[in-house]
Amino acid sequence: MKNCFDPKEFSGSDIEKINAALDAAGKCGGTVRITQNDSPGRSHWLIDSAMLIPGHVTLIIDNCRIKLSNRCRDNMIRSANCGLNCGSVPPLEGIRIIGEGNAILEGADIPRATGDGAKPLYTPDFKSEGPLSFGSDAGVPGENPKGDWRNIGILLANVSHFAIENITIRNSHCWAVSLEYCQHGRVRDMAFYSDGTMHINSTEVTTRNQDGLDLRNGCRDILIENITGATGDDLIALTAIGLELRPAGLMERTMIMGGCENKRDEDVCSIIIRNVKGYSYARHQIVRFLNSKGVRMYNILLDGVIDTSLPDRRNNATVKVGDSVKAWGGVTPLGDTYGFQIRNIQSYSKAALLIAGSLQDSIIDGILNFNPETDPVTFRSGKENIKNLVISNTINVPLKE
Repeated sequence: MKNCFDPKEFSGSDIEKINAALDAAGKCGGTVRITQNDSPGRSHWLIDSAMLIPGHVTLIIDNCRIKLSNRCRDNMIRSANCGLNCGSVPPLEGIRIIGEGNAILEGADIPRATGDGAKPLYTPDFKSEGPLSFGSDAGVPGENPKGDWRNIGILLANVSHFAIENITIRNSHCWAVSLEYCQHGRVRDMAFYSDGTMHINSTEVTTRNQDGLDLRNGCRDILIENITGATGDDLIALTAIGLELRPAGLMERTMIMGGCENKRDEDVCSIIIRNVKGYSYARHQIVRFLNSKGVRMYNILLDGVIDTSLPDRRNNATVKVGDSVKAWGGVTPLGDTYGFQIRNIQSYSKAALLIAGSLQDSIIDGILNFNPETDPVTFRSGKENIKNLVISNTINVPLKE
């Protein structure tokens, strides 16, 4: 039985060809290999909606570029178990998204929407109130006037035993990769490039929330390694904020899934992050950890972060743990954020390691801090929110002329 499919074997638009191949592979647990497009006048693939990947399918992006069209208001890739107003998200497993050679995913030239679900859309001739993010759908009747989960590049929800490897993502419309309630997987050899702006008709516009990789509620047992690049927001963020129970797939949300009756199912734990090199172009964080509203984050290993920010683009923090923002629930109670090992950090940021929430039963070891105006570890939330924390081998290093 045939189990390897080429989208060029199918008819229709670029996205119709790709999704037909993915559907065929889903029926046999097969593979889809996308190579350079041979359409007249262009070598890249131009897609009008998301590539929908079923369980037990390997998608190989082989030395080619796949770009969102200006008509697209959707993800680049989404697990096929979820979508608009889906109500619920059944589990999937065995999804592999693999780049070979120079594999590139790229946002649209003129995105219909950017930013998360809290950001009103604007165009140069249509303004609203709030922290605005560009979208040509701004002011268009019947269209969501804010960003939402469709702006995410690669979105996997309730997927186990997965892999995302060796892909470059440029100019994502929001988070480049976001995982929700995903388990037993790996994300590695990824490069992210965005800077929080675009030039459209010679005008610079703002595009918000361009994180590289985000792990959201319910993620556990995941390996992240070899992450590089510069992003318009945090390069890597683990953000688990307690959610209200709601149907999945609501348009106005940034997460496609809702909360859980058992809050422990929303916890983020058993995550390994290794070998991160890059910075936030928009001066946010290189690696951020944030949990609140009853969600716990624990058993986290972060080993090896090199801050490559430019002198005029120093980040707020190389690593940030927690926050005190009331909208997110404020500082987490002691015991909700614990079991961290953070080691081997090289920082030029305003703070090398910024503890802005609580932290318990954790180890910090090996920080080279090249910012003489700050200590290697900054306790913004106060040491009353710290318990059983061991700190060793942290030094300030004078900058060389």
